[in-house]
Formats: sequence, structure tokens, C-alpha cells
Amino acid sequence: MGIVNTETKQKTIQKEISLNGVGLHTGKDVTLTFKSAPANSGLSFKRIDLEGEPVIEANANFVTNTQRGTCLEKNGVMIQTSEHVLAALVGLDIDNAIIELNASEPPIMDGSSKFFVNAIEKAGIIEQDAFREEFVVTDIVSYTDEETGSEILVMPAKEYQITTMVDFGTKVLGTQNATLNHISDFKKDISNSRTFSFLHEIEMLLENGLIKGGDLNNAIVYVDKPLSPATMEKLRAAFKKDNIAVKPNGILDNLTLHHPNEAARHKLLDVLGDLALVGTRIRGKVIANKPGHFVNTQFAKKLSKLIKNERRNNVPNIDLNQVPLMDVTQIMGMLPHRQPFLLIDKVFELTDNYVTASKNVTMNEEFFKGHFPGTPVMPGVLIVEAMAQTGGILVLNTVPDPENYLTFFMKMDNVKFKQKVIPGDTLIFKCSLITPIRRGICHMQGYAYANGKLCAEAELMAQITKVK
Repeated sequence: MGIVNTETKQKTIQKEISLNGVGLHTGKDVTLTFKSAPANSGLSFKRIDLEGEPVIEANANFVTNTQRGTCLEKNGVMIQTSEHVLAALVGLDIDNAIIELNASEPPIMDGSSKFFVNAIEKAGIIEQDAFREEFVVTDIVSYTDEETGSEILVMPAKEYQITTMVDFGTKVLGTQNATLNHISDFKKDISNSRTFSFLHEIEMLLENGLIKGGDLNNAIVYVDKPLSPATMEKLRAAFKKDNIAVKPNGILDNLTLHHPNEAARHKLLDVLGDLALVGTRIRGKVIANKPGHFVNTQFAKKLSKLIKNERRNNVPNIDLNQVPLMDVTQIMGMLPHRQPFLLIDKVFELTDNYVTASKNVTMNEEFFKGHFPGTPVMPGVLIVEAMAQTGGILVLNTVPDPENYLTFFMKMDNVKFKQKVIPGDTLIFKCSLITPIRRGICHMQGYAYANGKLCAEAELMAQITKVK
């Protein structure tokens, strides 16, 4: 497993665009607006109908309910049925976007992602000045719901792929499979596959006052039991139809299947939308047997935790004996720091969005005189300072005359120390941009490793200022 920086640029929406409709379960009129978002910000929902316009990130850790769709909640603010919108964004290869809503639930439209896809394509998609990260799968990761027998796993593959296998044990639907081998095929093969339900579920939802926005145009209804006159009357009233009938293929009328395996394709759409909550693009093949929102989101949480640990423990693969990109003399040509406060010795990698460097820690360091006599330990604040100097190389590389600039801290967040650093250790630093560098301000995530282990991490923000 590992996190890699690809050569693929991140993407967002070119201009904002809105859709109107009703929520499937709430029945409320709602306007959804897609907006562009900065690089490295990911996908998020914004409730513009509430005070302060709170934002709920598309994050698996915010999942609270999966009964009739994937619901997110943060600080008491809820988003219902998020999966169809998220599937459209990921299916069109978009990394960063804001989804504004004036209600808790996106419009159901026709029960698929088609209308969202069409709107996004109409708005346009643009590349951003930042590279995409991918979670590269090298070992099988799986999750099983013992109660239902549902299982989902991901295995190594050259690109993001999904296969779904559904079996509801009913004659009317039977066993179906669907596969997406290339994300670029999402629009053509998957996006118009509509949500579906069985008649017995529809009856239960009607009795509980749900599916208020449902009609025969946004949900396929499979009839898995005889239709009584009383049930027929309820359905006519709920769907505002004079007549209701069952087609020979076992679904209610006024709707024609887009694909013979439309149910399996919609389940694939749901998997794609739910796994968007991982927050990092996956390079691997997902296989889902009897998937559902619960097993999908539990798997997303498992992957999110795994990726977080990988990111922390992903020690840069550096040959310390190789000729560095920059030695200490070249570093001093860029950074203003000097002995005893120059805390990096070599730079090994330097791209537009990350940098790696190292420092050999010796007993001759000035700070060991008093920290601590008899038990030398490198001060944590100096590890963070060395991390910041590494990031300084990244931001100063954006100006033609770095010797004329100084770098100043603006803030530090989420600083954690994991292991002590002592004489004889070699520190390896990696700093990656969280957001693109703008007006000389660098917002980055820094990690420091020693002896193959993470010893410190911090989110840093610094600004360069011209002094000459």
C-alpha cells in the first residue's frame, strides 16, 4: 500500500450551474448548485439555507445513517442521500467541488446520476495547478457484514475499477453483475442507471411517510408479491396515477429499463458515490458482493483509516548515498539560515507540490549542550523548524531570486511528536502542499521520519517576504 503523487492534474468545475427538483424522501423542493473549489480541498456540501452556511465535507467519518441512502452529519447539520451526486463528480474525474444545497437532501431527479453529469459537463471541467494523489493498492483489503453476508474488497489493479454482484433471492430480479473498467466509461455505461426498490419496501416507506418525492419516473419498483386492491389504491394515490399495472418483466409500468442489469449498474453507481467518501482516489479494483450503503461506507471508513496511517508511515524511499538534488552549500544559496540554525543538510526531491530533505543529527549540535545533559534529545520545536525549512525550499523555489526573501511562520496546527530523536539519527522530511501557493503563502503538511518511523508531523503555514 502507498500514497503516490501522480502526474495527473487535479480537476474542478469551470463555472457554477444549478439544478432544481425534489428530495426523494423529504419531498421538498430543492436547488443544487455545483461550484468550483480550490485544489486539494476535495468534495464538500454547503447548506446555504442555514445560518453561517455550514460545510459538510464528503468524509466517511461523517456518515451517520445508511438506511435509505448515505447520510452525513457534522455539528448537527445533515446531508441526506449524498451518493448519486458524489458518483457523478467522481465519474467525471473531478477532485474538488462545492455542492450547495438549500435543503438537507439533493434532488432525486430521475433516480440516477444522469442529470448531475449533464449539468457538470455543461458547466465545464478544468485542470488545476496541483497534482492528484492516489492510494495504490498492493494487498487485498476487505470488509464483510456478517449479518447480511455482504462483502466488499479492493485488490491491486492498474486503475480504479469496480465490479458489483447482486442477488436478492427473488425471481423477479435474480442475480446480476456489472463492471466499470474505466472511469471514463461512467457516463455512457452507469450514470443513467436508476435507483430501485421492491414493492414490500415501497409499502413500508409509504406507511412511514417516506418517499414523498417518489414517482414512477425516479425509481424502478420490482413487484415481488401479489398486488392486492388495497395496495393498488395506495400506489395510485402515492404516485398520482389513475392506473397502475405490472409489466411482464415484473416492474411497475410507465418505466422502461435502460439496461437489463440496471439494478446491478445502479448498485455500482452507489459504490462509486459511497467510496468518494474515502477522500483519496483509489488505484485498485473494487469487488462488491451484495453491496449496500452500510457495507460501502464501513469499507470507506476502513480505507480512510488505512490511508491516514499510510500517509503517516509512508517513509520517503530515498537512497541517502545518492548525489542529492541540493547539497548544504546550494541550500544556503536559497535559505537565509546559517549555523547553528540551518537544520537540513540535503534536498533529494523538489516538485511543484512536494519536497523531501534530510538532516544528520550529531552530538556536535549546539542544542544538545542543554537538552539534556547526559540524555541528549533533539527538541521537538527544532524538528518542526527543520520541517519548516524543508517547506521553505518548496516555496522559495517559486521565485527567481530566493536569496532576497525571508520565510516567516504564520501558524502551526495538529503538531504531534511520535518518537524521540537522538544523536546518530538521520531525519528525513517530506512537505506536501495542502493548497496551491498563492501570494507567497505556503500551506503544507509536513512529516519527519527517523529509523523508518514517523517521529513528528505538523500542518504548517508560512509566507515569504522580500527584504531587498
